[in-house]
Amino acid sequence: MIVTGRAALLALLLTAPVAAVVRSVPGVLAVNALLVVVLVIDALFAGSPRTLRLTRSGDTTTRLGERAEVTLAVRNEGRRRVVGVLRDAWAPTAGVAITRHRLDLDPERSTRITTVLQPVRRGERRPDLVTVRSLGPLRLAGRQASHAVPWGVRVLPGFPSRKHLPSRLARLRELDGRTAVMVRGQGTEFDSLREYVEGDDVRSIDWRATARASDVMVRTWRPERDRRVLLVVDTARTSAARVGDGTRLDASMDAAFLLAALATRAGDRVDLLAFDRAVRADVRGASPTDVLVRMSEGLADVEPMLVETDAHAMVSAITARMRQHALVVLLTALEPSALREGLLPYLPALGQRHTVVLASVRDGRLDELAASRGDAPAVYEAASASQAVGDRERMTSLLARAGVEVVDAGPDELAPRLADRYLALKAAGRL
Repeated sequence: MIVTGRAALLALLLTAPVAAVVRSVPGVLAVNALLVVVLVIDALFAGSPRTLRLTRSGDTTTRLGERAEVTLAVRNEGRRRVVGVLRDAWAPTAGVAITRHRLDLDPERSTRITTVLQPVRRGERRPDLVTVRSLGPLRLAGRQASHAVPWGVRVLPGFPSRKHLPSRLARLRELDGRTAVMVRGQGTEFDSLREYVEGDDVRSIDWRATARASDVMVRTWRPERDRRVLLVVDTARTSAARVGDGTRLDASMDAAFLLAALATRAGDRVDLLAFDRAVRADVRGASPTDVLVRMSEGLADVEPMLVETDAHAMVSAITARMRQHALVVLLTALEPSALREGLLPYLPALGQRHTVVLASVRDGRLDELAASRGDAPAVYEAASASQAVGDRERMTSLLARAGVEVVDAGPDELAPRLADRYLALKAAGRL
């Protein structure tokens, strides 16, 4: 049995006058005993919450930053009306704003309660118990019961950079020759012959075709298709740093999704490896229509690990997966100390076999601090930030000498900048 606040207020109103006027302990006990009898009777006349049948339906997946709706169907299979409150409890990370709902249900009647979720973390979000409080006619007391109603909403990584995909696909169509833009370079495929026009590279002249025709003929080329792209997401301690509204890992995942969507439209095969000291996610051999789904599923439960990256094991895993030339995109932190002790010694050898791009999330606060000139503490902060920026620039130059392309951008700009670098490499025939 449960007691409402109305019963407590009634007990106070009845007890206070008796205690003040009669000043008798037996009188106070008699009044409260009578009130207890009334509460018991009120609870007995309340509809039983155990006779409710509850089922769920609705969304089972959503992306971080998007909404999901789960509907709870409640049917009263008892003989009495159920009036009270229903609490549908979820974990705080599910982002449910309203968990309590008024309930007024006649026998053999049903109602539906919709819960809106706005998850703040990736992974599986499951509800707790559904608790129903049924009150008696006087609303002084009632009954309470809890029901286990299983459900699960899988929260996939967010993909906010999806808005940049149409513009990059338009540029890809130009590279692909659909708007008659052809390029020449190492690693490109022959497309067709056309007449020479001023400005064409003389190395593209096809002398045999020219001999057979009345005009000078040149070959046109298009970027190769069916190339291999391996996205390597570093999930070690540096990926846990907060940058903007999320972590470095969240921004890296977003950039990986945009590049994967673009590369599959270009006809390339995309694989994914999430790694720190062990493999956290591995997506291989996915079809172009299935790669984003499998990447999302694989990365949904991946969280930053507070360990250092095992660079040797990571490079070994890359080499085992990519036997032929491929584009290897390392989504990791451009931290000079971590790179010197980790990946840097292995990058020259890796760059000889593959085209390597290192994409890093840059903290915009570094530039803000470096430009601040207020009081003495601000000057010291500016000096420290300037040193950090200089270290990153020197590391970028060092990586460039090792043959590694570097994309260093803020969390909102990393994904489109990485996509642009991919298009530039494809246009230059380096894939």
